[in-house]
Amino acid sequence: MRNVVLLSILLLPLQIVLPVGSLEAGNRDISNKNMACLGCHGKQDITISFQNRESLPGFIDEEKLKTSAHAMFACIDCHTEFAEDQHPKRNFQSPEQYKTRASLTCRRCHSDEQIRTRPVHVDILSREKAGAAAICTDCHGAHSIIRVTRNKSLSVEARLCLKCHRQHIAVSYQTGERYSMVVDPALLETSVHNKLSCSDCHYGFSSEEHPKRQFRSRRDMKIASAELCRRCHFDKYTKMQDSIHYSKLSQGNLNAPVCTDCHDSHSIGPAGKERVVSANRCKKCHLDIYTIYAKSVHGGAMLQEHNNDVPVCVDCHRTHDIQNPHTVEYRERIPEMCSKCHANKEIMGKYGLSTDVMKTYLSDFHGVTLGFYIKQKNLLPKQAKSIAVCTDCHGIHNISSTVSPDATIVKSNLVQRCRRCHADATENFPDAWISHYKLSLQRAPLTFIISVMYRIFTPLMIIGLVLQILLHIWRYSVNR
Repeated sequence: MRNVVLLSILLLPLQIVLPVGSLEAGNRDISNKNMACLGCHGKQDITISFQNRESLPGFIDEEKLKTSAHAMFACIDCHTEFAEDQHPKRNFQSPEQYKTRASLTCRRCHSDEQIRTRPVHVDILSREKAGAAAICTDCHGAHSIIRVTRNKSLSVEARLCLKCHRQHIAVSYQTGERYSMVVDPALLETSVHNKLSCSDCHYGFSSEEHPKRQFRSRRDMKIASAELCRRCHFDKYTKMQDSIHYSKLSQGNLNAPVCTDCHDSHSIGPAGKERVVSANRCKKCHLDIYTIYAKSVHGGAMLQEHNNDVPVCVDCHRTHDIQNPHTVEYRERIPEMCSKCHANKEIMGKYGLSTDVMKTYLSDFHGVTLGFYIKQKNLLPKQAKSIAVCTDCHGIHNISSTVSPDATIVKSNLVQRCRRCHADATENFPDAWISHYKLSLQRAPLTFIISVMYRIFTPLMIIGLVLQILLHIWRYSVNR
């Protein structure tokens, strides 16, 4: 039967140049040979038992077998002592003994010299020198063999861990939950952490050590795992401790988000690169607010027009040190938040919008009063709540365009907001406000003319007053 293996290897170069039809016919022939074995080993519940009462799954996934690097071989090419009418019984003390014996099969084609010439096998060679058996399947798998050209960006340790964690593996929690621990190698390769080894994050785990940990629920496990992030990202972790999320978590709300809820665990992407992705992270918990935002002038531009100039959640609420938006301190910063975009000439110039919104707000009654209360907040800490800011008139997440058909909604909001302080305000009360635009002959011409007159006559009156005082002093001096 060894001749069959040697013949298969010798014919391998010929298989490469064979016509497609010949390859398909060869694959069908191999598949037919394997059907007898898969009749039993294709069942999910089949196991292999050992003398120490441990067991291994005997299930073989036919689809993975077809995509294996050894797909051109039949089962009996490696399992030479087995045949369709011959299935000898063998007894092994433990799974390790069984795997060690099975690895000898690999050495029939892959010589010791070939193994030693590859740098990735340094760890294996050191194990052999120490007297430990080298088990090929620990890294390469048994029936779904990983090609050595795949996963080049992954570390040797990662490929070792994927031996189990790319299979159908799950953990059970005390609550009865079961959760899959399968890790997709493709996600690892595209992650920003693809240069790290598994044990860099999963501290205490290695090829020799795999401690068992008990968690009441999957959520408990996820919260505990998020603590690992602070080993490298301590600055972000420190900011997070000042956030509303951490505050809720410390108060016993286990649903409050942690690092892995926003950034994921194995498929971590670049932070802030995609603004839609950033907004979708918040959507996981704040779906109702996200739905309102998606219909606003900002959300609509981002989702429908892919406009990256509009703000997303983190622009107003920040990322790791997210503050409670219901506090006075947060409310005081709202004009400053809005001015980051609306006072930016480069951004506003694209859309023909005025950049004077911050100036006009700070120079009118509301802005001046808010500035006064911010300076005096130690004496009057609660007064700032009653001062109108941007969101009172324009909305928070449901911001509408002031020149769209929805402009009537903005005016209605203005009336309602004005009546909080001005109880007798009529429907036309907001019209007395000149908005955030500079006066001109085109916009509020009468007010503009009066403003110009004041600018002319006020200096003249001051000059005349000063002149009168000087003349009066001169007359008084002469008459004396």
